[in-house]
Amino acid sequence: MALPVLVLLALVAFAAALLWSPHAGRAAALHLILAVGAMPLIFGAMSHFIPVLTRTRTAAPGLLGLPVLALAGGALAVGALSLPELFWGRYAGALLAATAAGTLLAWSRRRRAGMLGPPHPCLAWYEAALACLVLALLAILASAIWPQHSTALHRLHLHLNTLGFVGLTAMSTLAVLLPTVAGMPDPQVGPRLRRDLPWAVAGTLLVAVGSAAFGPLAWIGGAVWAVPLLRLGTRWLRLYRTEILALHGAAPLLAAALAGLALSMMLGAAAPITVAPLTVAGWVRPTEPALVFVSGFMLPLVSGAASQLLPVWLRPGVQRSWHSELRDRLGRYGGIRAALFCLGGIAAGTGHEWGLLLGAATLIGFLLQAGVALLQAFVSQKRKGS
Repeated sequence: MALPVLVLLALVAFAAALLWSPHAGRAAALHLILAVGAMPLIFGAMSHFIPVLTRTRTAAPGLLGLPVLALAGGALAVGALSLPELFWGRYAGALLAATAAGTLLAWSRRRRAGMLGPPHPCLAWYEAALACLVLALLAILASAIWPQHSTALHRLHLHLNTLGFVGLTAMSTLAVLLPTVAGMPDPQVGPRLRRDLPWAVAGTLLVAVGSAAFGPLAWIGGAVWAVPLLRLGTRWLRLYRTEILALHGAAPLLAAALAGLALSMMLGAAAPITVAPLTVAGWVRPTEPALVFVSGFMLPLVSGAASQLLPVWLRPGVQRSWHSELRDRLGRYGGIRAALFCLGGIAAGTGHEWGLLLGAATLIGFLLQAGVALLQAFVSQKRKGS
């Protein structure tokens, strides 16, 4: 499945889930975002980037079907969580997605073994993310065998999926992508990725195991995960403060995604069960770290990455004025969108439903803007060609 189609699918799934969330179970809406929207997109992006990171040939056509297999697994999971009579769908979906993830991980390892010289450090982050996803899906399958442990296994699944699969993929991609967006390479990206991976993996495992079995471990894991977050954030503020605070472009959105990930952990993404109420201006509401993770992290991450990468994915090859003009149109008012996503994430994470609606409205606005930008780009190209 082509990457631009996967980007569109992910953005539409995000918007639909946010609008559907107040009327459906939170688990179904979260799986619509993660399993139907994010997972196929990440698989497609990895299939594209792994050959680049290993300096090998592009993926074979058969491998490009893995996002479709993952999408089928995600759709079954959402169906099972929405319709009780489809309870079997969660296990069938987990099996399909685990097959796709395991195949992609094995392919990456073969590419690593067959290349000349060391791979880019980002590859190790991708492989760790895929390993976390496989473990997360195996936890769902294990809950069918040991239903008495289903609560602990589902907590394990949740954190291995969010902080492990999505978090590790996002952190490594952000570290490489923002310097590209800013046009100022960071020579420390490679060494920092190598140094930070053990911290992020250890933090993920501690959070996952702690949430399932022993709460204090989860809080320790959250503190460990904060180390690479703080290192990357402080580096960005030194090098890219002007680009991050700009009105336009993808840089503000990517910075907002990093801030959203940090905020979701501060509000309790590492919490074993629930988080104590947060008091703000006299309001006492339970925090919702999963909603911050979605609204404050996932939405700016995918929309910011799309603003930068869609032109390349639509027309691979030599970068020309067509690419830069489309990138400028997609990134217009990116700073405002970043602020709105952050505001929506904070509001949703502190129990205010309007935060979800703000995130959905901002995302729908970007979809409309992207549609107009793509239409203008292709009309302009057609006129130049005629």
